[in-house]
Amino acid sequence: MPTPEREAQPQPPVPSAVSMKDLLAACAAATAVSTPPSEQRQDSGEAPASEERDAA
Repeated sequence: MPTPEREAQPQPPVPSAVSMKDLLAACAAATAVSTPPSEQRQDSGEAPASEERDAA
């Protein structure tokens, strides 16, 4: 039977099953999905920045 002293001791933290890389990637993806396009690009019909190409 456990003693009250053992029950009162804090337990060590449990390591996370999610890596920091995965956590940051999920945050970036959520931000990209939840951010609406800017009104300026919608009105002008411009392509998003990721589809624009620079002249060589």
